[in-house]
Amino acid sequence: MGKNQHVVKRPEGWAVRGENNSRDTSLHRTQEDARKAAREIAINQKSEVVIHRPNGQIRDKDSYGNDPCPPRDKK
Repeated sequence: MGKNQHVVKRPEGWAVRGENNSRDTSLHRTQEDARKAAREIAINQKSEVVIHRPNGQIRDKDSYGNDPCPPRDKK
């Protein structure tokens, strides 16, 4: 499983940053653009996207890997 990808606010826009990386992977004008870029990386690495609010709090998470607790099948 790869590194989780975080979507975080920067003064210039929104960045994608791999978990525990010292530098941002990419910078985007909007949070949605950054989320899309992070999603592509997470799909390739079978990891999660963690979307942060402008104040740094986690807003949402999306898993694109081998989820240890997959949802139950709906019948």
